[in-house]
Amino acid sequence: DILSEEDERDRVPLQKLKLLGESEELRDLLLNPHLRQLLLTIDQAQDKSSLMRKFMQEPLFVEFADCCLRIVEPPEKENILPE
Repeated sequence: DILSEEDERDRVPLQKLKLLGESEELRDLLLNPHLRQLLLTIDQAQDKSSLMRKFMQEPLFVEFADCCLRIVEPPEKENILPE
């Protein structure tokens, strides 16, 4: 596979992907049968992009996506509000 620089920026390194498997928060989300069904539907769909657009309107799917993003790309400390 020959990837352009732009394609390479969209890739997540394997070590960060492994963090997904270690996340308790993500594991808890995946216990939800509705979320599991959404993910199976996407996985089995022919037109994944239009289905993804539809599911991005689902709060549960957005919560799942946000959780994954926080794991592989944690927010920078300067952007975090003090508690």
